[in-house]
Amino acid sequence: MATEHQGTTETTEAPKGHEGGGGLPQLQFEHWGGQIVWLLLIFAVLYAVLSKGLLPRVSGAIEERGAKIAGDIADARRMKDEAEAQARAAAAEVAEARAKAQKTAADAKAKASAEAAERQAKEEAALAEKLAAAEASIQTARDQAMSQVRVVAQDTAGAIVEKLTGKAATAAELKSALA
Repeated sequence: MATEHQGTTETTEAPKGHEGGGGLPQLQFEHWGGQIVWLLLIFAVLYAVLSKGLLPRVSGAIEERGAKIAGDIADARRMKDEAEAQARAAAAEVAEARAKAQKTAADAKAKASAEAAERQAKEEAALAEKLAAAEASIQTARDQAMSQVRVVAQDTAGAIVEKLTGKAATAAELKSALA
Protein backbone atom coordinates (compact mmCIF):
# COMPACT_ATOMS: atom_id res chain seq x y z
CA MET A 1 0.00 0.00 0.00
CA ALA A 2 1.40 3.27 -1.02
CA THR A 3 0.52 6.68 0.29
CA GLU A 4 1.56 10.00 -0.98
CA HIS A 5 2.46 12.93 1.22
CA GLN A 6 3.52 16.13 -0.37
CA GLY A 7 5.53 14.66 -2.98
CA THR A 8 6.96 11.63 -1.20
CA THR A 9 5.77 8.17 -1.53
CA GLU A 10 5.91 5.77 1.33
CA THR A 11 5.05 2.17 1.39
CA THR A 12 3.78 0.47 4.45
CA GLU A 13 3.65 -3.21 4.61
CA ALA A 14 2.14 -5.39 7.24
CA PRO A 15 4.63 -7.36 9.27
CA LYS A 16 5.14 -10.90 8.18
CA GLY A 17 3.42 -13.59 10.15
CA HIS A 18 0.55 -11.36 11.09
CA GLU A 19 -1.23 -11.20 7.86
CA GLY A 20 -4.83 -11.95 8.28
CA GLY A 21 -4.20 -13.42 11.75
CA GLY A 22 -5.91 -10.98 14.09
CA GLY A 23 -6.84 -11.74 17.68
CA LEU A 24 -5.47 -11.18 21.10
CA PRO A 25 -1.73 -11.68 21.46
CA GLN A 26 -2.03 -13.13 25.00
CA LEU A 27 -3.89 -16.06 23.52
CA GLN A 28 -1.15 -16.87 21.05
CA PHE A 29 1.33 -19.55 22.17
CA GLU A 30 4.47 -17.68 21.13
CA HIS A 31 3.75 -14.98 23.78
CA TRP A 32 3.08 -17.36 26.67
CA GLY A 33 6.66 -17.71 27.79
CA GLY A 34 7.00 -14.00 28.48
CA GLN A 35 3.58 -13.84 30.10
CA ILE A 36 4.46 -16.65 32.52
CA VAL A 37 7.71 -14.88 33.45
CA TRP A 38 5.83 -11.63 34.13
CA LEU A 39 3.15 -13.57 36.07
CA LEU A 40 5.77 -15.16 38.32
CA LEU A 41 7.57 -11.85 38.77
CA ILE A 42 4.36 -9.98 39.71
CA PHE A 43 3.29 -12.85 41.99
CA ALA A 44 6.65 -12.77 43.78
CA VAL A 45 6.47 -8.99 44.23
CA LEU A 46 2.87 -9.14 45.49
CA TYR A 47 3.73 -12.04 47.81
CA ALA A 48 6.68 -10.13 49.26
CA VAL A 49 4.63 -6.92 49.71
CA LEU A 50 1.70 -8.75 51.27
CA SER A 51 3.72 -11.11 53.50
CA LYS A 52 6.15 -8.42 54.73
CA GLY A 53 3.90 -5.38 54.88
CA LEU A 54 0.16 -5.95 54.93
CA LEU A 55 -0.34 -9.41 56.40
CA PRO A 56 1.70 -8.79 59.60
CA ARG A 57 -0.44 -5.74 60.30
CA VAL A 58 -3.66 -7.68 59.70
CA SER A 59 -2.47 -10.67 61.75
CA GLY A 60 -1.35 -8.27 64.51
CA ALA A 61 -4.79 -6.65 64.52
CA ILE A 62 -6.43 -10.07 64.60
CA GLU A 63 -4.21 -11.18 67.49
CA GLU A 64 -4.89 -7.95 69.37
CA ARG A 65 -8.61 -8.34 68.81
CA GLY A 66 -8.44 -12.00 69.90
CA ALA A 67 -6.50 -11.04 73.03
CA LYS A 68 -8.98 -8.26 73.80
CA ILE A 69 -11.92 -10.61 73.30
CA ALA A 70 -10.27 -13.24 75.52
CA GLY A 71 -9.61 -10.57 78.15
CA ASP A 72 -13.18 -9.34 77.93
CA ILE A 73 -14.50 -12.88 78.29
CA ALA A 74 -12.24 -13.44 81.32
CA ASP A 75 -13.44 -10.15 82.83
CA ALA A 76 -17.05 -11.12 82.15
CA ARG A 77 -16.55 -14.51 83.82
CA ARG A 78 -14.85 -12.86 86.79
CA MET A 79 -17.68 -10.33 87.10
CA LYS A 80 -20.26 -13.11 86.78
CA ASP A 81 -18.53 -15.06 89.56
CA GLU A 82 -18.41 -11.92 91.71
CA ALA A 83 -22.09 -11.23 91.02
CA GLU A 84 -23.00 -14.79 91.94
CA ALA A 85 -20.95 -14.53 95.14
CA GLN A 86 -22.64 -11.24 96.00
CA ALA A 87 -26.04 -12.79 95.24
CA ARG A 88 -25.26 -15.70 97.56
CA ALA A 89 -24.09 -13.28 100.26
CA ALA A 90 -27.23 -11.18 99.81
CA ALA A 91 -29.41 -14.31 100.00
CA ALA A 92 -27.61 -15.35 103.19
CA GLU A 93 -28.11 -11.88 104.67
CA VAL A 94 -31.80 -11.97 103.74
CA ALA A 95 -32.17 -15.42 105.32
CA GLU A 96 -30.35 -14.21 108.45
CA ALA A 97 -32.51 -11.08 108.63
CA ARG A 98 -35.65 -13.19 108.12
CA ALA A 99 -34.56 -15.55 110.92
CA LYS A 100 -33.85 -12.58 113.21
CA ALA A 101 -37.23 -11.05 112.35
CA GLN A 102 -38.99 -14.34 113.07
CA LYS A 103 -37.11 -14.68 116.36
CA THR A 104 -37.96 -11.10 117.29
CA ALA A 105 -41.61 -11.69 116.38
CA ALA A 106 -41.67 -14.91 118.42
CA ASP A 107 -40.02 -13.13 121.38
CA ALA A 108 -42.51 -10.26 121.13
CA LYS A 109 -45.40 -12.72 120.91
CA ALA A 110 -44.10 -14.65 123.93
CA LYS A 111 -43.61 -11.41 125.87
CA ALA A 112 -47.10 -10.21 124.94
CA SER A 113 -48.54 -13.60 125.92
CA ALA A 114 -46.68 -13.48 129.24
CA GLU A 115 -47.89 -9.94 129.91
CA ALA A 116 -51.44 -10.92 128.96
CA ALA A 117 -51.26 -13.98 131.22
CA GLU A 118 -49.91 -11.80 134.04
CA ARG A 119 -52.71 -9.24 133.55
CA GLN A 120 -55.25 -12.05 133.35
CA ALA A 121 -53.89 -13.58 136.56
CA LYS A 122 -54.11 -10.18 138.30
CA GLU A 123 -57.65 -9.66 137.02
CA GLU A 124 -58.64 -13.18 138.05
CA ALA A 125 -57.14 -12.59 141.50
CA ALA A 126 -59.02 -9.28 141.79
CA LEU A 127 -62.22 -10.95 140.60
CA ALA A 128 -61.70 -13.85 143.01
CA GLU A 129 -61.20 -11.34 145.82
CA LYS A 130 -64.35 -9.47 144.82
CA LEU A 131 -66.22 -12.77 144.50
CA ALA A 132 -65.06 -13.86 147.96
CA ALA A 133 -66.11 -10.50 149.38
CA ALA A 134 -69.47 -10.77 147.58
CA GLU A 135 -69.99 -14.35 148.85
CA ALA A 136 -69.12 -13.24 152.35
CA SER A 137 -71.55 -10.35 152.03
CA ILE A 138 -74.23 -12.68 150.67
CA GLN A 139 -73.56 -15.17 153.50
CA THR A 140 -73.86 -12.36 156.03
CA ALA A 141 -77.04 -11.10 154.41
CA ARG A 142 -78.47 -14.63 154.27
CA ASP A 143 -77.57 -15.28 157.91
CA GLN A 144 -79.11 -11.98 158.86
CA ALA A 145 -82.18 -12.75 156.74
CA MET A 146 -82.43 -16.18 158.28
CA SER A 147 -82.28 -14.71 161.72
CA GLN A 148 -85.00 -12.31 160.72
CA VAL A 149 -87.01 -15.16 159.19
CA ARG A 150 -87.09 -16.91 162.55
CA VAL A 151 -88.36 -13.75 164.21
CA VAL A 152 -90.88 -13.19 161.44
CA ALA A 153 -91.91 -16.86 161.57
CA GLN A 154 -92.41 -16.60 165.33
CA ASP A 155 -94.46 -13.44 164.96
CA THR A 156 -96.50 -14.96 162.13
CA ALA A 157 -97.01 -18.22 163.96
CA GLY A 158 -98.04 -16.31 167.09
CA ALA A 159 -100.51 -14.21 165.07
CA ILE A 160 -102.00 -17.31 163.41
CA VAL A 161 -102.35 -19.18 166.72
CA GLU A 162 -103.97 -16.17 168.31
CA LYS A 163 -106.41 -15.75 165.45
CA LEU A 164 -107.33 -19.41 165.41
CA THR A 165 -107.45 -20.06 169.12
CA GLY A 166 -108.13 -16.63 170.33
CA LYS A 167 -105.29 -16.90 172.83
CA ALA A 168 -101.74 -15.71 172.45
CA ALA A 169 -99.05 -18.40 172.41
CA THR A 170 -96.07 -18.08 174.71
CA ALA A 171 -92.60 -17.51 173.41
CA ALA A 172 -91.44 -20.92 174.66
CA GLU A 173 -94.25 -22.66 172.80
CA LEU A 174 -93.49 -20.82 169.58
CA LYS A 175 -89.77 -21.55 169.94
CA SER A 176 -90.30 -25.29 170.44
CA ALA A 177 -92.74 -25.41 167.50
CA LEU A 178 -90.26 -23.74 165.13
CA ALA A 179 -87.28 -25.83 166.28
